[in-house]
Amino acid sequence: MNDGTATWKRSHEFSFCGIRSLSMTGSIALLLIVLCFTVFVDVVRAQGSPREQYIPVLCVTTGEKPAGTVIYIMVLFVMRDDAEGLDVHFIPGPGRFSQKTQAVTAQAIARAARILGLSTNSWSVGLSVTDPGVTIDGGSLSAMVSLTVVAMAKGESIPRDRVITGTVTLDGRIGPVGGVALKVAAAHQAGLHRVLVPATAHSKWKTAPLIPMLPVGSVVQAYQALTAPPEFHHRRSLAGFG
Repeated sequence: MNDGTATWKRSHEFSFCGIRSLSMTGSIALLLIVLCFTVFVDVVRAQGSPREQYIPVLCVTTGEKPAGTVIYIMVLFVMRDDAEGLDVHFIPGPGRFSQKTQAVTAQAIARAARILGLSTNSWSVGLSVTDPGVTIDGGSLSAMVSLTVVAMAKGESIPRDRVITGTVTLDGRIGPVGGVALKVAAAHQAGLHRVLVPATAHSKWKTAPLIPMLPVGSVVQAYQALTAPPEFHHRRSLAGFG
């Protein structure tokens, strides 16, 4: 989609791992994720100790009645010993990333790192959609993924109840995306406590959302807000709503 909104759709495709039931849940899905990452981990294990984190991303369903939803992604990060360049792997299972999403996400990782003064020459990143049969198509997850990778590289972390929807622009801004209201509602239903949105989306709200929402304009501001202590969000959330 042109506005960068991340969408998902139930797919009739099956992952290369050979699991053919879209209804699998719990331990079976987790096992599939582990199996899909095995090759990637084996390649980079000798170069360093991999770090992993599950992160939420906000999406909007396709179809006649779009709805917000929260999809979880597994992020694996390794700092290699060499300097051969950024290496991003998109693992096709249990869910999938569209080709467009892959390109936008890899680009966002490189941009966010550059803006925050980091070199990606030794980074290896693995990404997997944990929901079986789901295909993510769009770029609005790219800010969340890229800033999570940056935090992992810096030895920091983003609390699990925080999320951002947006893209990363060439000049270091958090780019606009669609479906923000639906995404915020989905975040509330999923039990998330803080949602960061592009600053351009903030001006369109007439009433306070269901959960604290913080508008951010730049990658630097977004990173600081995602990794800040809780009291920061208490002071800044819902600014401008009366």
